[in-house]
Amino acid sequence: MSVIERLIKPHLVKINTYKSVDPPELLAAKAGIPLDTIIKLNGNENPKEPSDQIKQAVASAAFNIYPDPLQRSVRSALSKYTDMPSDYIIASAGSDELIDLLFRLFISEGDKILDFEPTFAMYGFCARVAGGSVTMAPRDDNFDIDIKSAINAIDEKTKIIFLSSPNNPTGNTADREQIEELLKTDLLVVVDEAYFEFCNKTVVDLIPKYQNLVVLRTMSKWAGLAGLRIGYGIMSPELVNHIIDIKSPYNLSVTSEAALIAALNEAGSLMAEVKKIVRERERMYKLLQSIDGIELFPSEGNFILCGFAEGKVDDVYQGLANQGIFVRKFDSPRLSNHFRISVGKPHQTDRLISVIKELV
Repeated sequence: MSVIERLIKPHLVKINTYKSVDPPELLAAKAGIPLDTIIKLNGNENPKEPSDQIKQAVASAAFNIYPDPLQRSVRSALSKYTDMPSDYIIASAGSDELIDLLFRLFISEGDKILDFEPTFAMYGFCARVAGGSVTMAPRDDNFDIDIKSAINAIDEKTKIIFLSSPNNPTGNTADREQIEELLKTDLLVVVDEAYFEFCNKTVVDLIPKYQNLVVLRTMSKWAGLAGLRIGYGIMSPELVNHIIDIKSPYNLSVTSEAALIAALNEAGSLMAEVKKIVRERERMYKLLQSIDGIELFPSEGNFILCGFAEGKVDDVYQGLANQGIFVRKFDSPRLSNHFRISVGKPHQTDRLISVIKELV
């Protein structure tokens, strides 16, 4: 063991890390094709570039000045967008940062979180970093929650319940009554609504009733700001203040602040683009449905989960990659024969379908 490894916390020496997607330039190099010809459908990113107004707001930001540590302008803008008081809101460098901050507040070594496999892998990853462990409650054949199994999986070490709705990567939303059942456990219940704008289903209105409810949102998907890392959470003012106490003072850059405010100022036009993505998702679903050998799962996000016969998925996945089309595979045993496709532009969908037909 090296000097460094002897000093590192033991549980972090050989940690099971989060598997992220490669950047476009690396994908193009792997496929041996020009960068401008790849079709990147593996990150659930918005296919439309930010508007000139958003780009101008970023370019005009005062880079030489520290941002406001209390995020007053950002929280005010988010308050108007969400129709929630600003003291219920805290922004972050992507919702990933908020997930990490919640672990810092609530999880000590030996504590547990309850998660629902398959889902967004960041919850489990942050648990492992914090020295906690993950209890996985099973989903049914439609990837819906089994509330009885979830309640039975809770013990005295369980501190947080994570629930993604719509769930990434399966696309289904959580039942509101089931969320309330989980809230009645008095554990912290974190509902990740990263894809809220694509389905318009939320439990934000329950926050005044339940102090233990946290709703996470992001500007990455609907607003197309994934590269600037801007997320936010809606929760009780008491919890907001505790997060302010422990977060990095200047966790949002001035460019992120400027982009968020500019994006919210043109929320109407951005939501028009979201509707286009939803229509394209439905078109892609119907086209995939016409291909024999693919099992599809209805989605309320900006992606579709596809299932294949045993042993077939790797051939299709690699065949797509060889032609510069990149989709997302997962390590989850439940998804060993599946991959997820993000919704892109219509011509990208057409190319994707053409290649899948050849491969399947």
